[in-house]
Amino acid sequence: MQKLIDTLKSFGIEIPEDKQADIKKALSENYKNAKEVAKTLTKVEGERDDWKERAETAEETLKGFDGIDPANVKSELETWKQKAADAEKEFNAKIYDRDFSDALKAALDDVKFSSEAAKKSVMADIKEAGLKLKDGKILGLNDLIEQMKQSDASAFVDESQQQAQQNQARFAAPRIGQQQTPGSMTRKDIEAIKDPSERQAAIAQNIQLFQ
Repeated sequence: MQKLIDTLKSFGIEIPEDKQADIKKALSENYKNAKEVAKTLTKVEGERDDWKERAETAEETLKGFDGIDPANVKSELETWKQKAADAEKEFNAKIYDRDFSDALKAALDDVKFSSEAAKKSVMADIKEAGLKLKDGKILGLNDLIEQMKQSDASAFVDESQQQAQQNQARFAAPRIGQQQTPGSMTRKDIEAIKDPSERQAAIAQNIQLFQ
């Protein structure tokens, strides 16, 4: 999706940074590039042909019983009927699982995890939760993710905390040609800082001035 945003930028259409996450999410739900489409079609066609062949084999076998007294082959006939039904059921289940995985991957595209292992664990838990896929959307997914953030916060990145740490680090870093030492600022200096994030970071570093 970043590639598409960069392509738009090359044509003079620039997406503001604070809107890029929303654009990426919308595009991931409704847009796939040609390579992704071709790959998906190839996979689906292969699965379709495989299961179609199995179903046709079962169907041809059933036709072989035409004209034969069912009483003599009832058991075998029922076995092949069950094989045909199982083949169709298994095929539908595989297609559903594939669609569910694709929808889950797209939905988690903008969720930040603490590690790749944490992401895989969360995805496995979501699949085991029994949520249903409808019209390309996983019902109840957002609520489940929020519950997971409460019960296992270490698996996710706290964006507000991360931003605060970045602001504090930026404020604490010496500026070019200057050196800062702890306690070198006065309360008046801190209150004069216009940027709210930097001001809060300065207060945290010099909390004794506000007690």
